[in-house]
Amino acid sequence: MTPVAAFPGTWKPNQASTVALFEQLRLQVIRLADSGDLPPGTRLPAVRALAELLDVAPHTVARAYKELEAAGVVTTKGRNGTVVSARDERSDALSAAANIYASVARAQGATFAEAVKLLAAAYDAH
Repeated sequence: MTPVAAFPGTWKPNQASTVALFEQLRLQVIRLADSGDLPPGTRLPAVRALAELLDVAPHTVARAYKELEAAGVVTTKGRNGTVVSARDERSDALSAAANIYASVARAQGATFAEAVKLLAAAYDAH
């Protein structure tokens, strides 16, 4: 496992943004993981340490980590910390979600074009 990452760069959440702080952090971790700046196996800072570094409440970081784990971007290993997941694990999570969505859309009688339109709208809303 790679040592704890000093959160790369000088990024800080925008306190004045209408986007929730946990969501800004969640998106930043995804960008860093996708770009390779946080390679798979990199251990993220502890919740309290990152909260202090970013000048946000610990629950903000905890919520971002929880959302990232649900999306398969990170894995929490208890006292061993939170680590960036391998891209394959994330792809597996996305494939599973896509299969569920496709099944529900088909069961509801949606055409492929309708399902894609709804997915695009949902993606843009988040």
